[in-house]
Amino acid sequence: MNERMKEILVEVEKDPRNRDYTERGIYPIVQISENAKILIVGQAPGRIVEETKIPFNDKSGDTLRSWLGMTREVFYSEKMAIMPMDFYYPGKGKSGDLPPRKDFAPKWHPRLLKELPNIELIILIGQYAQKYYLGDKEKKNLTETVKAYK
Repeated sequence: MNERMKEILVEVEKDPRNRDYTERGIYPIVQISENAKILIVGQAPGRIVEETKIPFNDKSGDTLRSWLGMTREVFYSEKMAIMPMDFYYPGKGKSGDLPPRKDFAPKWHPRLLKELPNIELIILIGQYAQKYYLGDKEKKNLTETVKAYK
């Protein structure tokens, strides 16, 4: 991680909206490197990931690595960047985890993306990442969105 990335993450930690997390010793749960070639954008860390502080270190991560045909060593290497729509666990809702905060990605993603010059592939996981990054290119469901590619 380069110095500029570190500075941005310190700003994320110091953001008053993240004070509760920082006071509990929870820092932005991301994986970034200027050497990354693949960027995974997901929803937000879950409870288990918050406890371990390692992105996708849960059953969903096992499934994702299986789908990608990647070992943990490759997945957690400098070739991969992981930047969720919110870098913190949003909490539990009535039917699962709460959604990521709407204003988080617009504030922090563009700044960090500038520090990832070698990205060749972005994998958008879930409706929040797809809606944010695809905008009006997103269709009524994933199948239609994939069909509409290009």
